[in-house]
Amino acid sequence: MKKLCNPILTSLLLACFMALAQISLAQAPPPPPADKGTNTNKAPGNGGGAPIDGGLIISLAMVACFGTWKLYKSKIHKAT
Repeated sequence: MKKLCNPILTSLLLACFMALAQISLAQAPPPPPADKGTNTNKAPGNGGGAPIDGGLIISLAMVACFGTWKLYKSKIHKAT
């Protein structure tokens, strides 16, 4: 019984810590928008202006390398 309870207790404890982290990192909702004609409390028009081009290129390169590696491995194991 102890062998069964130990993994269950460990996974339950891990799940509780993950749930606690999600709750503690929550943010308050944004303030309501201001009247029309003012420039305060408005959402950015272009998605925030955060550049994603560098991360996108790196991500696509990693995915392409991983796919090539998996294809290469499948061809090697298929040939032997």
